Amino acid sequence: MASNLSDRWQSQALSVFAVREILEKPIEGESAQSRIKQIGMMNILYMMHQAHEKLTLSNIIEITGMTRGGVIETMDFLVERGILLETMGKNSMGRGTARQFQFAPGVFESLRMVVGDGKR
Repeated sequence: MASNLSDRWQSQALSVFAVREILEKPIEGESAQSRIKQIGMMNILYMMHQAHEKLTLSNIIEITGMTRGGVIETMDFLVERGILLETMGKNSMGRGTARQFQFAPGVFESLRMVVGDGKR
């Protein structure tokens, strides 16, 4: 079981990872404001992930209070960067489709290299 200290280190490592990936590798056509939104979104998504919340557009909109367009724009940049993977799943009613996201495996591999596996 990971300690509280290793959990804090992992959160810090994620923040550093997000800042470096987003600020040091700008995508053509994105604004500085967009990059800052992506860094903030990464922290929110990580907290949702830790709480076992589904990373769907609806859940993210509910938690952030952002507009659907604002969330989509931010998520699309994170997908383009390879930080998130996007899939289509069933919506909460089970009838339609919903965009769902998950962290790319490489994100957690990078964090493990920095933090270790939490075992001593």
